[in-house]
Amino acid sequence: MDLKIDDGEFVFIVGSSGAGKTTLTKLLLAEQRVSDGELYVNEFKLHRIRKWRIPKLRRTLGVVFQDFRLFDNKTAYENVAFAMRVVGERPSVIKKRVPYFLNLVGLANRAKSYPAKMSGGEQQRIALARALANNPKILIADEPTGNIDPQMSREIFDLLMRINALGKTVIVVTHDQQLVDYYNKRVVTIKNGHIESDVPAGGAAK
Repeated sequence: MDLKIDDGEFVFIVGSSGAGKTTLTKLLLAEQRVSDGELYVNEFKLHRIRKWRIPKLRRTLGVVFQDFRLFDNKTAYENVAFAMRVVGERPSVIKKRVPYFLNLVGLANRAKSYPAKMSGGEQQRIALARALANNPKILIADEPTGNIDPQMSREIFDLLMRINALGKTVIVVTHDQQLVDYYNKRVVTIKNGHIESDVPAGGAAK
């Protein structure tokens, strides 16, 4: 079964441990090569992408990992700004956009705080702001609620819905079936490295 995700969609990727969810994420990021078939992400052909094109691909993607991957020695502001500096963004643009994204995730008042002084949910919000900093076409969230409590999980997913409403394509890899059922979005189930089912929002399996 082929998988096609349109611009602006919100899609859950689910499956048991070892089903292939992590492999799919790695394929989308070109961390793992396509061994069979074709894979297109934005305007890139990942089944034949050259190494020098991979950084350009990744600039079109924002990624949020389960372990946050924040810099402990940098403030919330500096963590978000760093993502923009590494792609050569101008200081004037960084100064303008970092506060915008911190405000978007509800952390405008924590700009000078360090990750160690923040809750798991706040750290995840900083990771989200950083992932959005370079205006990616697609946001990929890999188990975004794995290290936070159920109440904060709902808040993170509400935030992901808001980001999707702004026009971003959002792909969420998760094992949290309760949240998947609650939000009633498109659900792609992977089993043994293959697509077992593809259920559109509020619909029956394809």
